[in-house]
Amino acid sequence: MVKVQSLAVTVLGRVFSGASLTEVLQETWRSNPLLTPQQRGAIQDLTYGALRYYGQLDAILNLLLAKALHDLNLRYLLLINLYQLHYSKAPPYAIVDHAVTTARLLSDKRGAPGLVNAILRNFLRRSTALWGEAERDDVGKYSHPQWWIDKLRKQYPEHYEAILNADNQHPCMTLRVNTRKIEVAAYQKMLDEHGIGAGWVWGSALKLVQPLPIERLPGFSEGLVSVQDAGAQLAAPFLDIQDGMHVLDACAAPGGKSAHLMELAKIRLTALDSDVQRLTRVIDNFARLGNKPDRVICGNALHPAEWWDGELFDRILADVPCSASGVVSRHPDIKWLRRLTDVTAFADNQEKILETLWQLLKRGGKLLYITCSVFKEENGQLIKRFLQKQSDAYVLPLSHPAMDQGQLLPNASYNGFFYALFGKR
Repeated sequence: MVKVQSLAVTVLGRVFSGASLTEVLQETWRSNPLLTPQQRGAIQDLTYGALRYYGQLDAILNLLLAKALHDLNLRYLLLINLYQLHYSKAPPYAIVDHAVTTARLLSDKRGAPGLVNAILRNFLRRSTALWGEAERDDVGKYSHPQWWIDKLRKQYPEHYEAILNADNQHPCMTLRVNTRKIEVAAYQKMLDEHGIGAGWVWGSALKLVQPLPIERLPGFSEGLVSVQDAGAQLAAPFLDIQDGMHVLDACAAPGGKSAHLMELAKIRLTALDSDVQRLTRVIDNFARLGNKPDRVICGNALHPAEWWDGELFDRILADVPCSASGVVSRHPDIKWLRRLTDVTAFADNQEKILETLWQLLKRGGKLLYITCSVFKEENGQLIKRFLQKQSDAYVLPLSHPAMDQGQLLPNASYNGFFYALFGKR
């Protein structure tokens, strides 16, 4: 457990220096190939948990400290152990013992083990009172930055608390059944025969009762099923594709929406993304599912002259880079890495991408604009500006019981997404 805690501290340090949690964990696995699956799972739990509840944990730690703690490694160690003491079922004495041992390795200060021991034992004595005191302010209560809370409170006065609470939940695992190969009901029966509980969400989406390794999914390697959030699974059907259409997925990686498009119709698909490493995942995904797009291109959607052959598209799917404020339950580091100014920067870039891609669409064609954001600057406000600029653009209705004006808010069954479907006169 000492190695697990040491690596978890290192991961948190990298994240708070600006790195992506997902990328840092992948680097950690590559650098430590002898880690067991149990150790990897423990490191993932500690880092995700500490980041998910960082606002609460940091507030409690500050209440426990008599003076500022400048040793960041010790601070991160205390955060992950406060998380364990409150949220895990492990024996408290074992957690404290491992933390003290880890402190000896992480710090050359003689008093470090004693400090860690004293703080954690003090927390155990006063946990109920400390938790109540920490939740007196917004950051401690909701475990989000204050600017984020303020923005959601203003934009969603009736729903902001539900959004914040959904962000702090463990995400569910949802499958997309490949209906070219098997019916949804038939695959659900297959899951049941393997002792895997699942419920239908909508379309081809099945939500598992408990997440599990993909290796345990029957037919996964044969392409019967993919892992994809139920909210993301709305994209391909919304685009209204038909056999023979020329379709562009402009920001394709990691490939879930591209693959879904090809499962729905026999199209001529161009899958475009600017990240060559992530495109490798797209290609691997197609190979597993038995699909083959016309072209997989590494290129920037803002610079079509570098990759476009001049043939206009019947349909364009634009899942643009965004703040990712709708997928915080899956990526809890996002809320601490983002800054208020990032939202405006993302919206400016999104508008440029949308205007550029619009020029590649046929008259009579359709473009689906998507973000995994709940911030209105990236969604409804941007759509209004685009329509004011483009006289040949109009919004087509998208009907879904879970959406309000194109906005899907995160909850226990799916992430937050925004959808807007444009037609071209």
